[in-house]
Amino acid sequence: MRRRMLTKNFEVSAIGLGCMGMSEFYGPHDDVESLAVLHRAAELGVSFFDTAETYGSHHNEELLGRFIKQTNSKVEVATKFGIVRKPGEYKRVIDNSDSYTRSACEGSLRRLGIECIDLYYVHRIDKSQPIEQVMSTLAKLVQDGKIKHIGLCEVSEATLRKAHAVHPVSAVQTEYSLWTRDVEHNILPACNELGIGFVPYSPLGRGFLTGSYGLTTTIPEDDFRASLPRFSDENIAANLALVECIKTFSERKGCTAAQLALAWILAKGDNIVPIPGTRRIPYLEENIAADEIVLSSDELAELEMAINQITVVGERYTQEGMKGLNA
Repeated sequence: MRRRMLTKNFEVSAIGLGCMGMSEFYGPHDDVESLAVLHRAAELGVSFFDTAETYGSHHNEELLGRFIKQTNSKVEVATKFGIVRKPGEYKRVIDNSDSYTRSACEGSLRRLGIECIDLYYVHRIDKSQPIEQVMSTLAKLVQDGKIKHIGLCEVSEATLRKAHAVHPVSAVQTEYSLWTRDVEHNILPACNELGIGFVPYSPLGRGFLTGSYGLTTTIPEDDFRASLPRFSDENIAANLALVECIKTFSERKGCTAAQLALAWILAKGDNIVPIPGTRRIPYLEENIAADEIVLSSDELAELEMAINQITVVGERYTQEGMKGLNA
């Protein structure tokens, strides 16, 4: 796999791996299967692995820590802090305090079994906590050798600029895909201007853009997509127009819908590194192959013209999930 400079002095694989689903949100997890996916990803050249302390109440970091201990491959680890949840609950509290930031970092280092975190994100922004103060705390962790790079998730342009003025922000992580393009208005231009990398999560629309969902699809109750507005029966019916459009273009290109969606994101900028998640080796291999697909400027223009005529229906999250977004 090719590699990209996410930001100055920080090179990662062109496509990373989002590990969240290996611990919760998408039904039962299987550690043996997940570890096999992690090792296969490394074999294919993936080096950028994304996790967070809140995923599975620390389980995801512990799982990734087991993989890191087992592998001899080069690994760049990104993890996050700031979302506090009780085990098994979706309800969250946002905490960016100095004491929590430091204790969360130590906990992540211990679970991952590493001495320094490559990229440490503020998972969600607490508006009651000045971002300048949060960045000062993170800057001290950089000085102490606990973390190498600082990242922000789902951040507003104004907050990003304030944060970057205190200490360089290396990456912004926000949902971005062919059905979630809000960042194109302000965040992506700001990242390009400031030399900040961009990491899109859910680049396949939580699987929807792959064509895996239809009018007769039943989403299990233990899959949190069942609660998301865009996955309601009514909204799925409306949003299938987008899937059909992607399918048409992918067939012409000779690739899958998932590969087209990822190739589109990769074409949006050399500092963009998507992190599609999966728990299955065949899907992993399909996603990684998107690195070989090149869309011409004419193909990009035609695809976007078609997509722009389709209205996506439904919010990204429930009201609870919207906490800390665009803060």
